[in-house]
Amino acid sequence: MAKKITVSELANFIDGILEGDGSIEIRGLAGLTEAMLGDVTFLANPKYEKLVCETKASAVIVGYDWKGDANCAIIRVKNPDLAFAKLAELFAPPKKTIKPGIHPLACVNPEAKIGKDVFIGPFCVIEEGVVIGERTVINAGCWISNDTIIGKDCLLYANVSIRERVKIGDKVIIHNGAVIGSDGFGYVKNGEMWVKIPQIGTVEIGDDVEIGANVTIDRARFGKTVIGRGVKIDNLVQIAHNVKIGDNTAMAAQTGISGSSVIGKNVRIGGQAGFAGHLTVGDNAIVGAQAGVTKDVPAGIMVSGYPAMPHDKALELHAHMMRIPKLKERIAELEKKIAELEQQLKNKS
Repeated sequence: MAKKITVSELANFIDGILEGDGSIEIRGLAGLTEAMLGDVTFLANPKYEKLVCETKASAVIVGYDWKGDANCAIIRVKNPDLAFAKLAELFAPPKKTIKPGIHPLACVNPEAKIGKDVFIGPFCVIEEGVVIGERTVINAGCWISNDTIIGKDCLLYANVSIRERVKIGDKVIIHNGAVIGSDGFGYVKNGEMWVKIPQIGTVEIGDDVEIGANVTIDRARFGKTVIGRGVKIDNLVQIAHNVKIGDNTAMAAQTGISGSSVIGKNVRIGGQAGFAGHLTVGDNAIVGAQAGVTKDVPAGIMVSGYPAMPHDKALELHAHMMRIPKLKERIAELEKKIAELEQQLKNKS
């Protein structure tokens, strides 16, 4: 927890413009509805604008162009999300200090090369030919298979499995239960039997990547599966063999990307989106949650729905579908009236 800090000091810390009493001391962070006196909160999603005037926080961070009422101090910034992230680091509990060294219950092959100030926790297995860079932390129960290279300042949480010949860059964070370099899903039919195709490639992960819990990234059939620099992957994501993910792309939980697809740079992918194989998604594209991507996506556009289509078209299609029940009722009424008119004509004849 940070030392006492006033609203005015906090505004200076995030380069914000203060409106209101800057002398109040701030003790922590909270959401708009949970915040109490002494907390700072933020508004990033316009959906929650009405909560600003109801919050009990001592200060609220808003965008430069926000217009509304508040019963507390206002701090205007360019990007409320980013400002709040900076404050989260300020108020976060102190990180646990990990003393470098190899736990006596770890199994480290003598042929492995371990860099300076590395920590290897209990029940880890480090196989022959592994290279681990300086200051990397490998927590309990991790398995690093032969000839894998892990860069400097990486953090592997408990029970991460990294298969043979994988290459991982610097400052990579891998959360619990992730599996990197498992075999790609490759089989060929021989009569009624499936014959396994050897997956002889590898996985290459760039610097500053973060990989969520229970993510699986398959090794390439040949060549390499590539995760670019700065990529952020949420929990429970599946990335198949020979996929290539461009720099600074981010994908939410339960995304699935089929083999040999190429995802560009700075792409944003919503949760539970699914991609067919051998597709290309252009740079700066946005793929909405639960989208089913069956065709290439051009650069710079947003797609959603199933099959995925330009977002405005998907919204229009959804609106039409929501009208179907009323249209059915209307058709039933018209059919009833037609039947009545037909009966009247029969009676007259």
